[in-house]
This record gives sequence, structure tokens and C-alpha cells, in this order.
Amino acid sequence: MSRTVHTTSETETVDVGRQVAGALERGTIVLLSGDLGAGKTAFVRGMAEGLGVDPCEVSSPTFTLMQEYRGGRLLLRHVDLYRLKPIEVDDLGLDEMTLGDVITAIEWPDRLPRPFEHAITVHIAHCEGDQRAISISDESALGFIAHNYSDR
Repeated sequence: MSRTVHTTSETETVDVGRQVAGALERGTIVLLSGDLGAGKTAFVRGMAEGLGVDPCEVSSPTFTLMQEYRGGRLLLRHVDLYRLKPIEVDDLGLDEMTLGDVITAIEWPDRLPRPFEHAITVHIAHCEGDQRAISISDESALGFIAHNYSDR
């Protein structure tokens, strides 16, 4: 089951990520898809804030492949697979990186060599201007969406 909400600014996209982070538990994997510039990193910035990490620390890991954000209730690992082929992704050790007191946000999950079971999928589509359509498939996050955002 998934639900789509529409945001009208980057601030609202960040807010959706922040609110969703409140429903996440250790070991959760969030798969973020969408075109370049859709707002995936803004969503992760909100997740960081929701976990108690300074959102100013969050930047796109396109060239570094992975960033770690500490200081919140859980470690947040932010992975960007944009520049990798599926065979190269296998060498990263993502299976091990997702274990423990960590939330893992993975951008460009279409590069994964195999799916992660029970991962939350978030698809962000760029609409007109700063508007975004954010589709989230997760039961715990859906309660947040129903309460805090109407389908605009």
C-alpha cells in the first residue's frame, strides 16, 4: 500500500522526511527514487532532522558514495548509487552497513543488484515549479501522511 502527498516547496519536502523519520526504527532501509533534482537529498535532510541530527550536515553523497550523520537517536547512513553499476554496488557491503542502530537511506535503488526485503520505498516526482509528488509505501509512515498532509 502506498500513498502520495504533494508538497509545494523544498521546506515541505524536508518536513515530510522529518515526520517520516519519527516512525522509523533501527535497521530501516529507505529507498529513494526520482529524477535528478527531484528532492531526494532534501527528503534525507528532513530524515536527519527527525532523527535529531543537524540538517545542515546533510549533503548529496554523489561523489563520496556515502555519508554518515551521527548525533541523533540513530545513525543515519545516506548512500547515493547514481554513479555505480549493480556489480560495483555489490562491493560496497550494503548488507552489512544496514545492520545495527542505523537507518539507511539509499538514493538510486535501481542500481541495487537485488532488492532489500521490507524496505520503505519513497518516489519523488518533480511537478511544476517547486511542487513534488511524494509516494511512500510503508504502513507506519502512512499514518503520518493521513494526519499531516492532505492530498493536494
